[in-house]
Amino acid sequence: MNGQASLPSSEFSDIENISNAALMQDRYFHHNGVQLRFRDEGYGPAVLWLHGWTLDLQMWDLQVPALRDQFRMIRLDRRGFGLSAGRPCLDQDVQDLAALCSFLGLERLALVGMSQGARAAMAFAQATPAAVDCLVLDGPPNLESTRSEVPLAHFRDLVRAQGLEAFRREWRCHPLTQLRSTNPQARASLEAMIARYPGRDLLEPPAPLAARPTPAPLEAVRTPTLIVYGDHESRSRVAAANALAARLPNAERAVIADSGHMPSLDNPQGYNAAVRAFLTRHAAPATR
Repeated sequence: MNGQASLPSSEFSDIENISNAALMQDRYFHHNGVQLRFRDEGYGPAVLWLHGWTLDLQMWDLQVPALRDQFRMIRLDRRGFGLSAGRPCLDQDVQDLAALCSFLGLERLALVGMSQGARAAMAFAQATPAAVDCLVLDGPPNLESTRSEVPLAHFRDLVRAQGLEAFRREWRCHPLTQLRSTNPQARASLEAMIARYPGRDLLEPPAPLAARPTPAPLEAVRTPTLIVYGDHESRSRVAAANALAARLPNAERAVIADSGHMPSLDNPQGYNAAVRAFLTRHAAPATR
């Protein structure tokens, strides 16, 4: 069933700054030879949050304090991002998610994936549907295409010629990184994540594509799914989101007001309200 709602904008609640106390919340596990960072806060149904490209678990700083009263908020630095070691790889993302679930003793969970993280969330749901109660796909790309509005070949050339900081300067101007919010703390959070991005997928040649089992077609994914995007999202992402909603049997949509590609930062209260309502209906009522 496909539905759509437009959510109002609202004032920001306080943003938790990264501090020594916050860094003490970091936990690590090892999988396939690398150390991966995660945080695990709150009680209730387990919800695992996956950030987008060049970002990390700080992406969800505005969601954790708002939702941890009802949900167990687990957020991961995907392989090769933030403070996690290794090189970014979608195949490894799926394996890393399975390893983290095993490490934490999770048999079922909800998944929230933002942008590139939506690819990982969907791939995990296709590979292990019995483990996923529901999905939130935030600003998803076309999940069945490797084409992207992110010019990776150009960025690799830029890094080789001028270094990683030249890439960061250009990436800060890309439409996908533009915040509509003027809140200085939200902007500082985004800047900190881009500055922390280690760029391993730009500094090294592209990895060869690994052979993988053919995933289940999207029409076979019956997991309840919320597709979220901002009302100022790019036309290509809106088209991808709407096409995805039309193909998934149990999908609904939420359009977050006054938001671009990062509604969790642009309008956290509207975003949190939409996600909370969906998770309340569909996440399994399990505790630690």
